[in-house]
Amino acid sequence: MEGNKTWITDFALLGFQVGPALEILLWGLFSVFYTLTLLGNGVIFGIICLDCKLHTPMYFFLSHLAIVDMSYASNNVPKMLTNLMNQKSTISFLPCIMQTFLYLAFAHIECLILVVMSYDRYVAIFHPLRYNVFMSWRVCTVLAVASWVFSFLLALVHLVLILRLPFCGPHEINHFFCEILSVLKLACADTWLNQVVIFAACLFILVGPLCLVLVSYLRILAAILRIQSGEGRRKAFSTCSSHLCVVGLFFGSAIVMYMAPKSRHPEEQQKVLSLFYSFFNPMLNPLIYSLRNAEVKGALRRALRKERLMC
Repeated sequence: MEGNKTWITDFALLGFQVGPALEILLWGLFSVFYTLTLLGNGVIFGIICLDCKLHTPMYFFLSHLAIVDMSYASNNVPKMLTNLMNQKSTISFLPCIMQTFLYLAFAHIECLILVVMSYDRYVAIFHPLRYNVFMSWRVCTVLAVASWVFSFLLALVHLVLILRLPFCGPHEINHFFCEILSVLKLACADTWLNQVVIFAACLFILVGPLCLVLVSYLRILAAILRIQSGEGRRKAFSTCSSHLCVVGLFFGSAIVMYMAPKSRHPEEQQKVLSLFYSFFNPMLNPLIYSLRNAEVKGALRRALRKERLMC
């Protein structure tokens, strides 16, 4: 049996399996969404860099989130758009594995950055007098670098475990990109170790951080309700609710995708879930932060009026 196995050099991405007319419609729709994702996150990143009033730890991490969202979408969407316009949707083995690796790395980074942002809000509300000590630029830099390094190392573990598997057919990936679960279905060997590592990573990257975020925000909510000043309460709630919306959208869809019983989610439904947290979330994040955050809206107005602040 081992001698009959051959290494697959190309995969066929089945995508959404719709008619030609709907493919053109999806291509136009997703092209607009992708453009908005790059534009929105690019604007957020730009105003954070240019506006000195946003040179704070919270916006430092928000700039990292914008970079991750642009990278996240750029890893999946261009190939998906190309496949929608081509009858033969194929991807070579190495680019496919690299897409899986980057997809996992950026997903892990987003999870950790969101946790760090919740910690930043927690410190700002419960330890305002020592905020500059707990969230110094040195601490922020260490947290950001650690998030990036750990995420790529964890994704590298998944990559090594995938590369040890033989892929001898079929060569069709029932997805619009090389999503890890869809890739593992093509392996002609036992993938139990991969599944165990994925589940453990979900517990560590999704469930654990989500519990920490929820606990911290329950305490934050209780603290906000005790604020006497109406303006202070409004400002604190506006900032925290924006972050909580992003956390709910990302963690919720990812947990349903990777931790719910697979029998309850047919493959087409899994594609929609993947589309949601890998495509729609990066597009919605800048809208959520710009529309619900007074400081970001103020920075946008200053940028539109071409006001320059001396740093």
